[in-house]
Amino acid sequence: MTAMTSRGPNAISPDILKVDIVAPGLNILAAWSEKSSPTNLDIDHRVVKYNILSGTSMACPHVSGAAALLKAIHPHWSSAAIRSTLITSAGLRNNMGKQITDANGLPADPFQFGGGYFRPAKAADPGLVYNTSYSDYLLFLCVNGVKGIDSSFKCPKHAPLPSSLNYPSIAIPKLKGVVIVKRIVTNVGSSRSLYSSSVTPPLGFSVKISPPILYFNRTGQTKRFTVTVQARTDMKMNM
Repeated sequence: MTAMTSRGPNAISPDILKVDIVAPGLNILAAWSEKSSPTNLDIDHRVVKYNILSGTSMACPHVSGAAALLKAIHPHWSSAAIRSTLITSAGLRNNMGKQITDANGLPADPFQFGGGYFRPAKAADPGLVYNTSYSDYLLFLCVNGVKGIDSSFKCPKHAPLPSSLNYPSIAIPKLKGVVIVKRIVTNVGSSRSLYSSSVTPPLGFSVKISPPILYFNRTGQTKRFTVTVQARTDMKMNM
């Protein structure tokens, strides 16, 4: 992880984990306009076809290109499904096969790498996706006090927890006591398949997934599960 990269938690909506994933963005060889010098300085009159660049403007094309390829493979997938598969297929090791670390060489955390390191080849066949509908987003806005976006949609009296937005990650700000988060997954893999859960909870927390195993009989089938998170001690930091 470079020192310049943005980090979480999400300052605007802390119930959504940011960043989503990590992609290559440092010292990237990229195409360059011949109308600009490689340094953009007035005294630099060189003309080059390629340049070495760094930043989100380099990481983003890696991910957006993979998203376009996924749309070509799965033309009926929603943008939420594509986002889901990119996040859930990410890995916890970098492109060298080693643990993801920060600029100081220390172990990085989910507020720095999100779902992990970008692995587009794995994204073609994720097995399960977390789909998010238009009404899901409207409900999320209701919980956050934003109303009137769609005149045909009425905010319910008892809206779900904002952390229950069907996102492929879970963030619970300032957790105290017990919180139950709901998720829905759609099978996009083999028609007959089984998925089991495994979790290593952060220090000071216990996590229970119910049911721990999901069985699918067909492609496109959806299943629900809950994640119960309990703080063993009062924690004032985001989880």
